[in-house]
Amino acid sequence: MDDVRYYEGVGRRKRATARVRIYPGDGKVIVNEKPLTEYFGRMQDREQAVEPLNAMQVEGRYNMMVVVKGGGITGQAQAIRQGLARALQTLDPDLHRALREAGFLTRDPREKERKKPGLKKARKAPQYTKR
Repeated sequence: MDDVRYYEGVGRRKRATARVRIYPGDGKVIVNEKPLTEYFGRMQDREQAVEPLNAMQVEGRYNMMVVVKGGGITGQAQAIRQGLARALQTLDPDLHRALREAGFLTRDPREKERKKPGLKKARKAPQYTKR
């Protein structure tokens, strides 16, 4: 990336945070210094990560460099999706409406609920015994 202008977007989902940089290229996707296919084993996660490129019909025009931390694999893929959408929006503000309507710019606010004292999980209580 010597002297090449890039566009950056940050995406978040659950505990995952992704910093996505896109720059003109031939469609290479590098996630944490590994190719996309090597980093994400499941096809669903791979497709989800690059969904905004396909939806805006710009796949193959940009290379992606992604640094993603925290969360699980699916949360990371969804964080990449949001970061990519934000980077595309920075690159071309005319895409904002289409990205918004497709739901790529909205942060999914669902988080894991904390475990409460006396319970097994956040809401699951121990089995009640009468005697």
